[in-house]
Amino acid sequence: MYDTILVPTDGSDGTAKTLDHAVEMASRYGADIHALAVVDERQFESLKGDSKYETQMTLEETCERAVARVAERAEEAGIAVERAVRQGVPSQRIVEYAAENAIDVIVMGTHGRSDHERIATVGSVTQRVVENADVPVFVVHIGRDTGWG
Repeated sequence: MYDTILVPTDGSDGTAKTLDHAVEMASRYGADIHALAVVDERQFESLKGDSKYETQMTLEETCERAVARVAERAEEAGIAVERAVRQGVPSQRIVEYAAENAIDVIVMGTHGRSDHERIATVGSVTQRVVENADVPVFVVHIGRDTGWG
């Protein structure tokens, strides 16, 4: 049913819970995992000079470590893994990556915010992916303060 599973990560603790589900799915279906982190360009695009460069480099290093953690866990379970770091708006890059790499399902976490909290925030990466992806999105409730959502 699933040959390729995309696991977007922001490096937060919530990724571990999400990864549990992705590893189980990959094991069950003999699927590969794609680990993806996105350097959110909005966090440094308005900065100037060294500050911009340093912030961008720090975010890239964080994303590389996040992808490495997902890859390590998948490899420990005997699952083939592809690693990728992209730059841009996370929800957009996740949807693009899924389309470009023939992903069968995306496994992501959410905080499960109430309607009131959703109105008060700009919107979650997970919700935007659910709304825009052309493939199924398996959403794992990871609780509050643990990353994207």
